[in-house]
Amino acid sequence: MARAFPSLVDLLDHGFDTVIDVRAPGEFADDAVPGAVNLSVLNDQERARVGTIYKQESPFLARKIGAALVARNAASHIESALSEKPGGWRPLVYCWRGGQRSRAFASILSEIGWRVETLDGGYKSYRRLVVDMLYERPPPPKILVLDGNTGTAKTELLSLLGELGVQILDLEGLANHRGSLLGRRGPQPSQKGFETGLAAAMARSDPSKPLVVEGESSKIGKLALPPPLFQAMRAAPRIVIEAPVDARASYLLEAYGDALADREAFADRILVLKRLRGGERVTQWSDMVRQGALKEAAAALITEHYDPAYAKSRARQGGVPLATLHAKDLGPEALAQLARKIADLVREYRSCPADR
Repeated sequence: MARAFPSLVDLLDHGFDTVIDVRAPGEFADDAVPGAVNLSVLNDQERARVGTIYKQESPFLARKIGAALVARNAASHIESALSEKPGGWRPLVYCWRGGQRSRAFASILSEIGWRVETLDGGYKSYRRLVVDMLYERPPPPKILVLDGNTGTAKTELLSLLGELGVQILDLEGLANHRGSLLGRRGPQPSQKGFETGLAAAMARSDPSKPLVVEGESSKIGKLALPPPLFQAMRAAPRIVIEAPVDARASYLLEAYGDALADREAFADRILVLKRLRGGERVTQWSDMVRQGALKEAAAALITEHYDPAYAKSRARQGGVPLATLHAKDLGPEALAQLARKIADLVREYRSCPADR
């Protein structure tokens, strides 16, 4: 039996015990239904082999070889990953488009007695729901942007707001990137994987409540924000955080502690700014890092690179400040107090009309 879901929320609330993605590992790594486990019935090499035989030799031969491989891999999954599943277990199975791979695996599971269903249309139907959420529907009506120059602890404040019960959307967390040119943390998800996390978060959001996001450019690392969301962020009211350069430089040393653990690598990374700020000055910043003058380097980057870049970006934005909050320092107690002030502003904004 194939199960269709009319909306992304319906699919996320599927009610099955397990969602099984039977596509090849490479397909699964690119993107998958949230929470799905990968039990491939054809691995990447097997899938390529069957496809080649189908195109170059015979569809019948490809189906015969594919069936043998699917049966062999299904048996392996039943004897290992699925060996402890009880009789009442209810899995939802999908492949690329709800075709032979998912139907074959579901048929085997059904013969065992498990109450299995397939996802109608497979991954492609899920992907259509994501695209509809991000590119076809209007963005949330009450977006608030947490704004401020580099080093004003916006990301940490966003997390603190979430702990205070404020509805937030952590774009940098979903992108696994700090948002700046020097802000990579590790491997980023694929664009589709990023959109999956973003769509799920937006589908779960309450449109009657403000949704607080950190101010971002149109790209976070290599990943692009969907244009409807980005345009809504540009036009949204902003809560602006201001702090002295000295406090911001100190905060950056804490926030970028993981990246600065390898000073040589970070100093090399700074050199990518040459095309924006000139070779001589950027080399000086890089040398500061190599020599351990980290706070001086942070202050120079703030005043000579990041602040001018933010000023240029803001000149193109349509949103007006809802409030500007000044912080003398950015230590834990100061940030906790600042987060409470922001939460109060969000609660006040909640009672305002969506078209304010």
